Amino acid sequence: MPNEAPGPVTLQLSYPEGALSHPAKGIDLKGAALAMLVSILWGANPVAIKIGLVDAPPLRLAWMRFLIGGAVITLWAWAGGRLAGFRIERGEWRPLIFLGLLFTLQVGMMNVGTSLTSAAHSAILLNLYAVHTVVLAHFLIPGDRLSVKKVTGVLVAYSGIVLLFARQVTHDAPTLPGDVIMVVSGFILAERTVYLARAVQHLDAVKLLLAQAAIGTALLVLISLLFEPAPTRFTASLAASLVYQGVVISGFNFIVNLWLLRRYRPSALAAFFLTQPLFGVVAAALVTGDPLTLELLVASVAVALGIGLTSR
Repeated sequence: MPNEAPGPVTLQLSYPEGALSHPAKGIDLKGAALAMLVSILWGANPVAIKIGLVDAPPLRLAWMRFLIGGAVITLWAWAGGRLAGFRIERGEWRPLIFLGLLFTLQVGMMNVGTSLTSAAHSAILLNLYAVHTVVLAHFLIPGDRLSVKKVTGVLVAYSGIVLLFARQVTHDAPTLPGDVIMVVSGFILAERTVYLARAVQHLDAVKLLLAQAAIGTALLVLISLLFEPAPTRFTASLAASLVYQGVVISGFNFIVNLWLLRRYRPSALAAFFLTQPLFGVVAAALVTGDPLTLELLVASVAVALGIGLTSR
């Protein structure tokens, strides 16, 4: 199952076909338009989560989204003939279960964190996962070393987050606990990205995606039943939130992103993907009324610049 927020890095890593390895085509108008659309939709995902949290507790919202997203991915795999001969071998269970546990923990914390902070903060802090990934890859993936440009990008991105947190601490802001949880969720997402980069070398992408959806749904249903007594209000806004997260993000964005990565160089798409924190902040201001403070704008720009520097 794709990432809850920014997906390009993970999706690129989790697609095993050789056609994705060295796409030679530069960006054209069609590719640019689709890349921009995907980035706008991904950037607004924290806003959709925030809307859904009004009517459902965070872990219940997560498993309902997993259920829809898993169904979408299953239909996509079936339509493309990827389920023919589908079977999980004995040696594949351990990495698939570990990946599913990482996914469950990361998304659960993301929804809980988003419930305790603003949609704008959630968009910025979760998108920071791309920078965390570069740092973790230096230690966990042989040959993927930190360069001067990457270190600069890391420092730029983290400086924006330090500024954001400094204001939260000095003003004793109520969003601080949620922000901390979002940072941890971003680190786990980065670890999952690095793990996928290695797992995809010997595991089929469909198995990786469906394992995350199945394990995440089962575990969060159980945890939600035990710890979330609050009722769910089945409203039009909740339905819209789930459709956006499960169909638009897990379905449309996932498939279009694969199409883009098969046809265009990742470096040509990077400029569009790094705009996601900016789109997230704007969407939060327009939909949920989050104020566009100077610190928020500086932090989102710093994260975007950091992602841009570390992705090259």
